Amino acid sequence: MGSVYESIITGLNEAIEDAKSEEKKLVRRRLDITPVKEYQADEVRRIRNSTGMSQKTFASYIGVSDKTVEAWEAGTNHPSGAASRLLSMMEMDKNLIEEFPFVKIIEK
Repeated sequence: MGSVYESIITGLNEAIEDAKSEEKKLVRRRLDITPVKEYQADEVRRIRNSTGMSQKTFASYIGVSDKTVEAWEAGTNHPSGAASRLLSMMEMDKNLIEEFPFVKIIEK
């Protein structure tokens, strides 16, 4: 436990020293996070169709109910938050569902 404490104190002391110094030594990063996109019904349907999944399977993959996907595609509701972010990822990377196979296709 002592080494964790010492590491935290060392880090805090470095941060204080850097803040007081004219010459900044610590690396600073600024993050620019893309806002969550608002998807329209036709966009959700296009993404789902590109996966070849039914509404029910797509809903399971996204982690929502099939009624939710129905509402998205009917335009009565829109995906938000994590669902929108996941849709963006699916749009950017067509292989996402193969790389992260939360739903497995079982051939009969």
